[in-house]
Amino acid sequence: MSTDTRGFEARQKGGNLLEIRDLRIDGFSNDTWHKIVKGVDLVVNRGEVVGLIGESGAGKSSLGLAAMGYAKPGCKITGGQVLFDGEDLVGCSEKRLRELRGNRIAYVAQSAAAAFNPAKRLITQTVEAAVCKGLKTRDEAEADAIELYRKLQLPNPEQIGYRYPHQVSGGQLQRIMTAMAMICKPDLIIFDEPTTALDVTTQVEVLASVRILVEHYHTAALYITHDLAVVAQMADRIKVLRHGNTVEEAPTSEMIADPKEDYTKSLWAVRNLYKDPSERDSVLLRVQNLSASYGQHKVLDDINVDLPRGRTICVVGESGSGKSTLARSIAGLLPPTHGSVLYEGKALPGDLQQRGRALLKKIQLVHQIPDTALNPRHTVGEILSRAVQVFKNLRGAALVAETVQLLERIELGETFYDRLPSELSGGQKQRICIARALAADPELIICDEVTSALDQVVQEGILKLLTDLQRQLGVTYMFITHDINTVQAIADEVIVMKSGRIIDQGLKTDVLAPPYHPYTELLLSSVPKMETGWLTGILEARSAAPSAVVSS
Repeated sequence: MSTDTRGFEARQKGGNLLEIRDLRIDGFSNDTWHKIVKGVDLVVNRGEVVGLIGESGAGKSSLGLAAMGYAKPGCKITGGQVLFDGEDLVGCSEKRLRELRGNRIAYVAQSAAAAFNPAKRLITQTVEAAVCKGLKTRDEAEADAIELYRKLQLPNPEQIGYRYPHQVSGGQLQRIMTAMAMICKPDLIIFDEPTTALDVTTQVEVLASVRILVEHYHTAALYITHDLAVVAQMADRIKVLRHGNTVEEAPTSEMIADPKEDYTKSLWAVRNLYKDPSERDSVLLRVQNLSASYGQHKVLDDINVDLPRGRTICVVGESGSGKSTLARSIAGLLPPTHGSVLYEGKALPGDLQQRGRALLKKIQLVHQIPDTALNPRHTVGEILSRAVQVFKNLRGAALVAETVQLLERIELGETFYDRLPSELSGGQKQRICIARALAADPELIICDEVTSALDQVVQEGILKLLTDLQRQLGVTYMFITHDINTVQAIADEVIVMKSGRIIDQGLKTDVLAPPYHPYTELLLSSVPKMETGWLTGILEARSAAPSAVVSS
């Protein structure tokens, strides 16, 4: 039986639960210490959700981790206080911190795939904290986990926990990590970009489920994100950070209606990268009647796609629709069970290992999650120079010069050459992945959610960079995304996928203009708006007309 007598039913909203005073955090890189958080104050009341927003490198995640009394490797808390329920976590013993973490304070990371042990079943990892801390028996914890799966709208909640991490979609994995954080009914939970990598329909479900759980258990929360439209649905109050400093702070409705600072206004400025689709160019790559499976489970069913040379084709759809699987099949990572992929009219071997170096240069894939795509023990210079060496056969000074040029192309510069991935923000890590693909001078780059982890300011810079490269080099993009704003900004053509099939495709001006295919309309209606009551309204509308959702 549980030894936790706090009881979430007894929690009342109001009164300080977390108070951060004059917090300072330093990080070490390039043989020197530099300031990450520069004297920030923060208060979170019981039962309150506070949103932290800002661009990559603003200090959001460092501040969130500090709320647990933790600084990631290469960083240290150099001053200030972190008072949790009146107890200062700075300088607290590791034993006491272990008692609090996972029990009274929980954390939901941005990259679910990197947070799970691939060798253990999901339910085992979900209940581990509650069982190991003696709060629940294994049977009690598993029953609670299944109920949390149900509240988080996971399919087949009684059975999904007995799968392994690789057997569920990214959106499902993110929700299971939320269940793992909630299993001990914590007083405070830190959400670090929990919906960043999710498609819009899944994002709506997760946001609604998380909000219900937080309200049901009267849990206080720090909600870290770069998307103000998302945090507007969750937070009572919003704090804006930049370069480790507070820019401004206000209740959510006030922040949405009347942001005071120019920087805050820039975070949700509408992108202006629209380009009109021109006449179709020659076909660079053609997918014909392609089907693919994971074991006995068919994930792609009779896919037909043309990728015109020098154009951007965006692939959209909810989690599990087959978008990333299509990318894997084109890249040779998942041989098809039927059909073919033609490059400049010639059939490509289905298996990557059978493709020569010339073909490998032409098609590059940038993965969705940089945390799992970069070797944590290699420096940025080693990661990029390895790609340059393989594809361009350079050595010595020429190799270093080409690597530095790649860094400058992605707007990071030579100072990042000797840094490890752990010393980079999520946005910086993703830019390294893009640079590694560019090292091959490819003709086709498959971008699998490459901007999903980036804040709006950095997203716009990356999208402009990709657009400029396309204009200069004629490179073709297959751009997988769940961000409709990105599609509207850069797409020439749009492909809409659901359940392994293409249900709508064509020029952007046709697909994203009425009359819509019903499922395309569902995707468009799921894009969060800059309104505090948007999520409630969309859920009420769908509840009143469930057949509209089902029919899509």
